[in-house]
Amino acid sequence: MADPPAVSGLDSGLLLRPVPGGNAFEETVQRLLQTVRLGLVAPGERLPAERDLAAQLNVSRDTLRDAIASLAEAGYLVSRRGRYGGTFVTAVIPASPDPDGAAPAPGSAEIDDVLTLRDILEVGAARAAASRVLPAAERELLWASLGAVREASAEDYRRLDARLHLYIGELAGSPSLVPLLADVRMRVNDLLDAIPLLSPNIAHSDAQHEQIVLAILSGRAGAAAQAMREHLAGTALLLRGFLE
Repeated sequence: MADPPAVSGLDSGLLLRPVPGGNAFEETVQRLLQTVRLGLVAPGERLPAERDLAAQLNVSRDTLRDAIASLAEAGYLVSRRGRYGGTFVTAVIPASPDPDGAAPAPGSAEIDDVLTLRDILEVGAARAAASRVLPAAERELLWASLGAVREASAEDYRRLDARLHLYIGELAGSPSLVPLLADVRMRVNDLLDAIPLLSPNIAHSDAQHEQIVLAILSGRAGAAAQAMREHLAGTALLLRGFLE
C-alpha cells in the first residue's frame, strides 16, 4: 500500500525540524500538534515512519514514542499495527480544549496583536517568495496548492487555506520563518473558528489567492506583497466585525 499523496504540494516536514535541547518532549509534542492542527498531515494520513521522524526532530525514539502516545491519548493520533501500520492522524481532530466550558471572547488588543503580527510576517513572506527564482518543482507545487484551496469543501477549506499560506512562507527561503508563521496561524485559526464561513468571502479569498500566486510566479515582489496585504485586510475586517 503506497503512502498517500501529498496534499496541496505542501511539505509535511515544514514543522518537523530539529527541536532545541532542554524540553525535548514538550517541543516534540508542540511540533506534532501544530503539524496535525494546521493540516500539514491531513486527517487519516500517516506520519513519517518512527525512525525517520525521530531523525527529523533530532530526538530519541523513546521521546518520540512518549509524545505520540500522549497525543494518541488526547485523540489526535492513532497507532496501527501490521504491514500497513504506523501512526495516523485521527479522522476527526479534537477541538481546542476549553477547561472552563466557554472560552472568553478575544479582546481588541489580542485581535490587534495577532493581525499585526500576521501582516508583518505574511506580507514579507509573499514579497520574499516573489523575489526568488523558483525552480519548476516549487512553481508547480505552489499552483497545486492554489488549486487545492479552490476545490476544497467547506469542511476542508480553512485547513487547505492554512497550508497554502504556510507554503508561501516556505518559498520565502527562510526556514526560521515557517515556525513563526505556524504559531501565528494557530492563533488566527482560533479566531476564525469563532466566526461563520461565508460563501462570498470564500469566493473573494480564492480570487485574492490567485492574484498572490500569480504575482509570486511572475516575480513581481511589490504586487505579491500588496495582494497579500489586501487579502489579510479582508480577513481582518471580518474578524473585527464579528468579534469586537
